[in-house]
Amino acid sequence: MKELKEFTIPFVGLKLGEHHLDFEITKSFFEHFEYDEFNDANINLDVLLDKKTTLLEFTLNFDGFVNVQCDITNEPFDQAVDGTYHFVVKFGEEFNDENEDLLILPHGSFEVNIQQYVYESIVLAMPSRKIHPGIEDGTLQSDILEKLEELSPKIAGNETKSEGDATDPRWDSLKKLLTDK
Repeated sequence: MKELKEFTIPFVGLKLGEHHLDFEITKSFFEHFEYDEFNDANINLDVLLDKKTTLLEFTLNFDGFVNVQCDITNEPFDQAVDGTYHFVVKFGEEFNDENEDLLILPHGSFEVNIQQYVYESIVLAMPSRKIHPGIEDGTLQSDILEKLEELSPKIAGNETKSEGDATDPRWDSLKKLLTDK
């Protein structure tokens, strides 16, 4: 996958210590990864790079919203998303990104691309079920909700009791065995 240049951070000229970088994440960022579950996105990303003599520590803090479809009604709504992700970049013989919290770059590297970590941390911060807030508080009016209410099973108190009391007569004689002691 092609790397986005704005997420490539050259660290070779930076002094030791903390450095802050700010990014604006939009829908085009997710389109680059061919991720189409977001209708729109507006996320602020604050990257804290702590450069040390032998390693780099990254802390990604993000907050904002993504516009998604409700899993129940398919109505679009803005889902708040926020989170923090921390990972370490060390230097070694060859590139290795098998560990999710540790990235190993070859000696002599002068820049690191963090786009994959940004993408994964935001997507994994999303809830597994996306439910419109209007469903939870009862204010959403939708054709789908009306149809679900219409088709939901109705429980009548009298019908369920009469079915529960009526038993097969063949079992009645067996029930007598339980009481004959």
